Amino acid sequence: MLLAGPDFGTGSSREHAVWALRDFGFKVVLSPRFADIFRGNSGKQGLLAATISEEDLERFWAEIDKSPGVQMTVDLEARSASIGDIQAEIGIDDYTRWRLLEGLDDIGLTLRNEDKIAQFEARRESWRPRTLPVQ
Repeated sequence: MLLAGPDFGTGSSREHAVWALRDFGFKVVLSPRFADIFRGNSGKQGLLAATISEEDLERFWAEIDKSPGVQMTVDLEARSASIGDIQAEIGIDDYTRWRLLEGLDDIGLTLRNEDKIAQFEARRESWRPRTLPVQ
C-alpha cells in the first residue's frame, strides 16, 4: 500500500507507471488527488487508486511515523481505510470499484459477452479475403 501526496501520477500517462507499482507489489495507492490518466489506467490494471482527504492522509502519516510497520487495512466494499483506531473514507467511482471487486480487466469485461459475440460471429459474413481463381 502506498500513501502518496497530492497529484500522484501526474506525468504518468502510460500503463508502465501502473505496471511498475504492481510489479513492486503495490495493490493500493491512496492520495488526495490523482492524475486522471493514471487513475484510469490503475483501475484497468487492477491497482486501486482511491482518494483520501488531506487531513486523513496526515493522520495516517503521523501514525506511521509513531509506529513504523503498523498494519493498514483497506476495505473496498466499505470504501474505508484504517490504521489501528484511525478510520478514513476512501473515494472511488462505482464502476471502477465494481470492476476491482469482480476482478475484471478489459478482456474479462469482453468475455462476459462471449455467447453474444459467438452468435454475432456465426451470422456475419467472414472478413477474410476470399481466394480468387487462378487464371
